[in-house]
Amino acid sequence: MPQISIVAPLYNEQESFPHLISRLNAVMDSSSLTIEVVLVDDGSKDLTAQLMRDNALADARYHCVFLSRNHGHQLALTAGLAHARGSEAIMVIDGDLQDPPELLTSFYDYLTKGYDVIYAVRKKRKEGFLKKSAYFLFYRILKSISYIDIPLDSGDFSMISRRVVDIMNKMPEESRYLRGMRTWIGFKQIGIEYERAERQAGESKYSLKLLLRLAYNGIFNFSEFPIKFVSRLGAFGVMVSLLYFFAVIIKKYFFQEVIEGFTSLLFMIIFFSGIQLFALGVIGEYVLRVFFQSKNRPLFIVRETIVDKKYQ
Repeated sequence: MPQISIVAPLYNEQESFPHLISRLNAVMDSSSLTIEVVLVDDGSKDLTAQLMRDNALADARYHCVFLSRNHGHQLALTAGLAHARGSEAIMVIDGDLQDPPELLTSFYDYLTKGYDVIYAVRKKRKEGFLKKSAYFLFYRILKSISYIDIPLDSGDFSMISRRVVDIMNKMPEESRYLRGMRTWIGFKQIGIEYERAERQAGESKYSLKLLLRLAYNGIFNFSEFPIKFVSRLGAFGVMVSLLYFFAVIIKKYFFQEVIEGFTSLLFMIIFFSGIQLFALGVIGEYVLRVFFQSKNRPLFIVRETIVDKKYQ
């Protein structure tokens, strides 16, 4: 059995695939550890699956998992963690090589010192200004409202001990935010700074819609703030209405004035209607997660695997 498993989800990465394999081979060849690589095809539409298949049949160190369709990055990672056989730890990287696999040795050094989770902290990013600003704000907002201490500027790139991975594999959450789950489990954790590189080739598969979905999962799965904010907003609305009511009474009995016209009425209707719709939206996010979780469907479906050059 391998000591370390490297898990890399892939979706339409045919351009970066040769570079990924080259660097992974260099890491495994230079290491004294027994290492396997678990490549997860997340329903790719290009030649990624075929390249994975050819490589795994030529090199027994590669273990391939082919999902039945595109399940998304977090579930593809979940599938990889479920199939990883590393007896000591599992290293999680992205297939676009923005996460350098060469950090495996540094990660493993901390593992031998008793750390269960060694996560990478991005000290410098290569994205555009707007995207970098959005990431910067999101991580700090999430940290300020979360009920657990989620590290700043840390993604899924990490090395996780076998016992932590076993716990993560038992967590049946449908709307997964793995870096939050990793933090929630606890044990001894440490962050290592690194400079995040540009994509080796191709374009990012994380659209704005997918990034927002990931952000929602982080906020609604690890924070009570949204529902509490709605309660406070409702209380604020009641206070505003009471103040407005008292102002009308004072004008009526002390100044003999009565507010006329529909402008003020229209304002109050729009204000309270907006609060109600916002509250329904927040509650709906929680209900939606309960709804999908209650179906108890499998998190992912595997079409086939290749283990030690054998199809399963």
